[in-house]
Amino acid sequence: MSRKIVASLFISLDGVVEAPDQWHFPYFNDEMGVAVGEGLSNADTMLFGRVTYDSFAGAWPARETAGAEDAGFAKQLGDMRKIVFSRSPLDFQWRNSEQAQGDVAEVAAALKGESGGDIGLSGSVSVIRQLLAAGLLDELQLLVHPVAVRKGMRLFDEGEPSIPLRLLKSQTFSTGVLNLVYGPDTAPPTGGYKEAVASLGE
Repeated sequence: MSRKIVASLFISLDGVVEAPDQWHFPYFNDEMGVAVGEGLSNADTMLFGRVTYDSFAGAWPARETAGAEDAGFAKQLGDMRKIVFSRSPLDFQWRNSEQAQGDVAEVAAALKGESGGDIGLSGSVSVIRQLLAAGLLDELQLLVHPVAVRKGMRLFDEGEPSIPLRLLKSQTFSTGVLNLVYGPDTAPPTGGYKEAVASLGE
């Protein structure tokens, strides 16, 4: 059985995924912390885009050293194998970090064929988009925040082929955040307007 690739994103009601540090934190609570932790609980490898990696590497090693309440999660991240996609050579200070040798689809497909735990992503929107397009993403966790940010990059670009997904899990937090987990839909609904109208008359 191949390894699963699972991704987690903070996303606004209008689909924005950029700069969640500017709108996400008022909605963070223990429920969300548990959900994010569960999404990575079986992972031993992480994939990153350059920007997300720099953000993580600039925060989590210091949190681990500080021994604060999230030090356990920080250590979990530090112990994982971390593979970073970048067009420029990188110099790593965070342990167990390496630069990807190949494009996203090639690296991900090779990793899925190896033995080990899940392969996780947190953020790294460009990597998630490429995995979705290549049919390599097994689970997509969207933590939908009840706020319309109204500016910034959205998860899905216009003009690209549609990607049918199947809802695997849904949960509502006390903050109004929805925890939605999707997987690929290999048998999406078919039909059109006439079939929909006919079903209304049944």
